[in-house]
Amino acid sequence: MTSVEICAGAGGQSIGLERAGFGHEALVEIDDACCATLRMNRHEWNVLHGDVTRFDGRPYQGVELLAGGVPCPPFSVAGKQLGAKDERDLFPEALRLTDEIRPRAVMLENVRGFLDPAFESYRTKLFSQFRKLGYKPAIKLFQASDFGVPQLRPRVVIVALRSEDADHFDWPEKHPYAAPTVGDTLVDLMASNGWAGARPWAAGAQAIAPTIVGGSKKHGGPDLGPTRARRAWAELGVDGRTIADTAPGPDFTSMPRLTVRMVARIQGFPDSWHFSGRKTAAYRQVGNAFPPPVAEAVGRSIIEAFEFAAHRSMLVA
Repeated sequence: MTSVEICAGAGGQSIGLERAGFGHEALVEIDDACCATLRMNRHEWNVLHGDVTRFDGRPYQGVELLAGGVPCPPFSVAGKQLGAKDERDLFPEALRLTDEIRPRAVMLENVRGFLDPAFESYRTKLFSQFRKLGYKPAIKLFQASDFGVPQLRPRVVIVALRSEDADHFDWPEKHPYAAPTVGDTLVDLMASNGWAGARPWAAGAQAIAPTIVGGSKKHGGPDLGPTRARRAWAELGVDGRTIADTAPGPDFTSMPRLTVRMVARIQGFPDSWHFSGRKTAAYRQVGNAFPPPVAEAVGRSIIEAFEFAAHRSMLVA
């Protein structure tokens, strides 16, 4: 199965779809650091550095999936929620590329704010345009913790499939077991520099994390979010005011901070995935990512729909 991904970021969705069984024909991303991260981790991927509004999808006609994490600020409650009036709204580009590429399926993710009543007419128009192109759209709100991610991270996913596949598509079921806690997830990383307090800390951090906040280039430096989020982190025994360069040392006695690697693990990235740039750039890449386990689960459901449709077609033939 092949795919084209727009707004690929640091590869959260890309990793998940790769695990599900998709091979990436092209990944489009405008951010320098994100492109460097994608190339560093997957030399074989065709990473296209540029503005998606200038990306021509016609050479990729016939791929099975068009995917993307289109920018969330137009719909985020943390912003002005300008929707279609925001110049960063790239849903129209996703529609254009759907028309140019004509994939079997489209998968787009965004923030929970996309489901707000203020955007009902926007969603109605978007889905109507997908139907005019021959696709049946569906939308669902996911909690990343339902798929093993140790974090409260709600994300909206839109899947639009051709009618012959849409009838066989089912959203993935959440995992039957609870997501691991922050303490259980990070205890080995906290202890990696010899901190004797790592295990007692982990014993007190027995809950999942609040939503990781990535911020933007306009934001000052790397931190774990606004005051409410920092209070939630403090209840887990984590100082959320800044990101640490390294894990606590042997004589550390204060409240620990998270490193970029720790935040990446909370987002569901494998430890083998490395991020380019300095701490602030790396943290933003992690914080803005779509958790790979959620992308994998949805990707597998899309492939299962394809396979079921193919099986039915063979029976009919």
